[in-house]
Amino acid sequence: MPKLDIGVLVTLNENPDAEISRVSRFGLKSCQVCSWNPEIWSDENGKKLVEACTTYGVKVSTFWAGYTGPVVWNFIEGPRTIGLVPEQYRAQRVKELKQAADFAAKFGLPSITTHVGFLPEDPNDELYIGTVKALKEIVSHCKELGIDFLFETGQETPVTLLRTIEQIGLDNSGINLDTANVILYGKGNPVDSLDVFGKYVKDLHIKDGCFPTCGDELGKQVQLGEGKVDFKAVIAGLKKLGYSGPLTIERECGDGEEQTRDIKAAIEMLEPLR
Repeated sequence: MPKLDIGVLVTLNENPDAEISRVSRFGLKSCQVCSWNPEIWSDENGKKLVEACTTYGVKVSTFWAGYTGPVVWNFIEGPRTIGLVPEQYRAQRVKELKQAADFAAKFGLPSITTHVGFLPEDPNDELYIGTVKALKEIVSHCKELGIDFLFETGQETPVTLLRTIEQIGLDNSGINLDTANVILYGKGNPVDSLDVFGKYVKDLHIKDGCFPTCGDELGKQVQLGEGKVDFKAVIAGLKKLGYSGPLTIERECGDGEEQTRDIKAAIEMLEPLR
């Protein structure tokens, strides 16, 4: 089986060349591009992104699309601010995620990825029913454009995510498995999660972390190898399932120099596993 590519998550801004050249300087040929600002999803920046990718020989595996409105990364405010679950932000975010899909399709990006929020475990919950309806609209739009829609893991249990994909019922639904988020949110671990939804994993965030130690705050993200993720088992499990996507490193913490150092260390750790 061919070795998996290693990639890294970078930010879409008004100077895509700087971000894509950074990918190249790491010696990588794959990346995810992330943006929480719909105002910069313009034709001008899309063309610049394509030009930079051509120049440096880098392939974008997914467009990680955020949305407007408040987002609080904890267990108290998170359920009523993140994603499509909160009703007061749902319509606007559906519109923005469809805009993200338009941007991705126009510039040859194969998918969009996002956090859809704290999906209720009870499938009879009105918030769950409304969120699935909104997701069907977005995923259908993606399908018409010929791209995939990927769920970023974390806020929902693996079986809830599986149920949601099954209820949407479209073959362009998939998962961006964040190896740490399942742990950071206390929902399980990425190795066992593959038994539940492994066949839907199309991309990854390679990240490490620890379980929550209080009921209000997420667990702590740490450098690869210092947390609870068994990367050898995760990658072996994905290969067994036929996964052929990239191993995309996401390092959110630290300043520029520290982040660069940690990404280089992650590349070194992943090299024998890929």
